[in-house]
Amino acid sequence: MNSPHNCLFCRIVAGQLPSRKVYEDDEMLAFHDIHPKAPVHFLLIPKVHVDSLADCGPGEGAVLAKMMLKVPELARAAGCGNGFRTVINTGPDGGQEVYHLHLHVLGGPRNQWKVALP
Repeated sequence: MNSPHNCLFCRIVAGQLPSRKVYEDDEMLAFHDIHPKAPVHFLLIPKVHVDSLADCGPGEGAVLAKMMLKVPELARAAGCGNGFRTVINTGPDGGQEVYHLHLHVLGGPRNQWKVALP
């Protein structure tokens, strides 16, 4: 759906577009969502371009595991000690808008969220 050359998130990784960084290492980047749906709302992305979770294979397993293990640490550091929500929208019917795999982390008091909760 997208290529690294015209991908919004690849441009953020490359430093071509600004972001409010939460965390960065050699394999992943976390930054605040520009349209937050909760008091805490940031995205965690792999630096290597992958369109969506559906496009992941064994080669992406290590970075996906590292991302999932990093989420609780980042959520706690952002003040979400009482809990947080993780969301990966995949494909058009899954609500994906930017075709670079990204994990939403949302937190804060539930009654302040702008998204429907189950």
